[in-house]
Amino acid sequence: MSKYVKFTSERVNGELTPFDGFAELNAYRRKLRELRLIGVDSVGIGFGNLSMRDGATKNFYITGSATAGIAELKPADCAKVVAYDFERNWIGYEGSTVPSSESLTHAAIYESDATVAAVIHCHDSGLWSVILNQALMRLFSVTDVRSKKTLAMAGHEGGVVTFGKDLEEAFTVLMDARKESAPCVNDTFRKRNPA
Repeated sequence: MSKYVKFTSERVNGELTPFDGFAELNAYRRKLRELRLIGVDSVGIGFGNLSMRDGATKNFYITGSATAGIAELKPADCAKVVAYDFERNWIGYEGSTVPSSESLTHAAIYESDATVAAVIHCHDSGLWSVILNQALMRLFSVTDVRSKKTLAMAGHEGGVVTFGKDLEEAFTVLMDARKESAPCVNDTFRKRNPA
C-alpha cells in the first residue's frame, strides 16, 4: 500500500492492451485537465481520475495512481479492476499500474447502479461545498443521486464525483452542476468576504 493508495491490491494479470473506449477516456481526461479539474497540485500530488465499465460486467478500467500529471495516457497508465471487497478494503486488478486511490469509490457506484458505465472524480472546491454532506452507498436508496448523478466526497475536500451511462453524460453532468452551483458559490463567498 502506497502513501496515496488507501487500499490493498493484488495484481492478477500483466499488461493492458488498448480497450474499447480508451480513446474516449483520454479525450474526456484531456478536457478535464484543461479545466484544471484533474492534474497535479502545487506540491506535486496528483488528483482526479476517470473510469469506464467493461461492458455489462462489474469490472472497470480506471486511470492509474499517480498518473494525473501525464498529458496523454497509454493503456499501461490504466488498470482494469476485476475484483473488489469493501470489507477488506481490497482491489484485484490487471495491468502494470496500480489503480487509482479512489477505485473503491468507483466500484461502489458501479455496484449500486447497473446503468452507470462511467465515473469521473475531479476536484472543484466550489461545487464540493454546495453538494457536501451525503454518504456514498446510502445515497442510491434514500436520495435522488441516481437521477442527479453527482455527489460530494466528505473528508476529501474538493473531491466531486459524477457518473453516467457514458463519459459524455458524466462530463455533461459535471459541467451542468458547476453552472448551477455558481450562484451558490458566489453567495457563500460574499457572505464570508463582505465588501
